[in-house]
Amino acid sequence: MQPSPAPLGASMTTPRPSRGGPLSGVRVVELAGIGPGPFAAMLLADLGADVVRVDRPGGPGLGIDPAYDLTNRNKRSVLVDLKAEGGADTVLDLVARADVLVEGYRPGVAERLGVGPEACLARNPRLVYGRMTGWGQDGPLAPTAGHDIGYIAVTGTLGMIGPDPDGPPTVPVNLVGDYAGGSLYLVIGVLAALRHAREHGEGQVVDAAIVDGTAHLATMIHGMLAAGGWQDRRGVNLLDGGCPFYGTYATSDGGYMAVGALEQQFYDEFTRLLGIEDVAPARRDFARWPELRTAVAERFRTRTREEWTEVFAGSDACVAPVLSLREAPGHPHLAARGTFVEHAGLVQPAPAPRFSATPGTVRTGPALPGADTDEVARDWAVPALTPKPEEPSA
Repeated sequence: MQPSPAPLGASMTTPRPSRGGPLSGVRVVELAGIGPGPFAAMLLADLGADVVRVDRPGGPGLGIDPAYDLTNRNKRSVLVDLKAEGGADTVLDLVARADVLVEGYRPGVAERLGVGPEACLARNPRLVYGRMTGWGQDGPLAPTAGHDIGYIAVTGTLGMIGPDPDGPPTVPVNLVGDYAGGSLYLVIGVLAALRHAREHGEGQVVDAAIVDGTAHLATMIHGMLAAGGWQDRRGVNLLDGGCPFYGTYATSDGGYMAVGALEQQFYDEFTRLLGIEDVAPARRDFARWPELRTAVAERFRTRTREEWTEVFAGSDACVAPVLSLREAPGHPHLAARGTFVEHAGLVQPAPAPRFSATPGTVRTGPALPGADTDEVARDWAVPALTPKPEEPSA
């Protein structure tokens, strides 16, 4: 049966008490930005790192209330104006006590502000200096502006996505480039470099470019292309919507069901439960795929999403309802696993992945700009963070 969002107190599990997460004791300085840099720092914070976000007066921001910016959860914030006298020195004092720095400026900006790799590694030779950009630190496009959609466009990734070979590509939000090809690769690089630093006492720069990571994500597809198992156009392949038993179908109430019945045994279960096993052509008869797609589509339109969810519940047909963001936390499986949690009134995805001995938790809500300056000054022993009281006027 199609789930409706359950009361959060009933549907969401309480995480086990944590010993601080597997990165407990690791100190991270994040130079404030937007998008993949903050998300990468959030991942480190979710895993227990002490992430201090260096916010600058007046920004940056996503145009939303900072209290709702979940990518700043589990962090602490200090305010430092890097363009003001002494601003760079204050950040370098933090760097001297840190294991990792994360920044997402255009190439050369951190250097001009006095907090580039050379200055930071001079203060702390063991530092892992993580750089998050779209185009990378070099190449003809490195100094130019860009966004997720452009990065995934030039790598060939965007061109793969969409149901119609003669229609435009489908924009996959900013998950594929910014977060999968960007943030996750930066975190992988930072953790690998951190291990090297701890074993050899040598810090280094991690250049995480979204174009590199997004291209790397398509490694399997490039192999299939070389082997002749993938056509270099969208909407005609096994995994891009071209296959009638790997795609989405509308239901009678305007909902959708997702079908991924690739293997023969799952396909047999799918056609049996859908009720088309007597009329469906053989799955390997590519010439009749349009006929099969029509049969599947017509059958799905005979019932609601909730009814089809109940039909396929507990089966190996590899069929699932397509839920909205607000519906997802109420799904019985996600609720049972605690995939979503509620903290301070905000429903949000729980930290991932999971650890048996040192689980990550949502410890604090989004860090408000400058709210933790005094606390960080004390804990990191950086007195310069706390502004000196103004001299009384005569």
